[in-house]
Amino acid sequence: MTTPLSILIDADACPVKDEIYRVALRHRVPVKVVSNSPFRIPESALIARVEVSGSFDAADDWIAEQAGPSTVVITADILLADRCLKAGATVIGNTGKPFTAGSIGGAIATRAIMADLRAGADGAMGGPPPFSKADRSRFLQELDTTLVRLTRRI
Repeated sequence: MTTPLSILIDADACPVKDEIYRVALRHRVPVKVVSNSPFRIPESALIARVEVSGSFDAADDWIAEQAGPSTVVITADILLADRCLKAGATVIGNTGKPFTAGSIGGAIATRAIMADLRAGADGAMGGPPPFSKADRSRFLQELDTTLVRLTRRI
């Protein structure tokens, strides 16, 4: 028996929740919106909110424990992406860039280098570029393609 496909959203800072809902409803894939604080979700039997404690990494820990081969995880958190990949999940960043076994090592290394640079820059460095329409479009395409591919596999 195969496990049904599902989507887990690391939701506290996710800019593409509405897009996820739209694609998931079209594909009839259940979504769990995981966060430390409550916020509105669409009324649908396919969409559920999971509110975890406010403790550090509580949402990440819950998502990583639920992740598996039939799970699509949406997160911008590189360390969470790594944990989910190790559990066999498919992981997509908020900008539509998939995290893979081949790319996660470089992403972790880049994250560490950037953290060191920011620490030495006394706050003079900026963060990532602003979220764009191209990011949103790329995300929609990647999520749709991923769900089609995984649905065929199960």
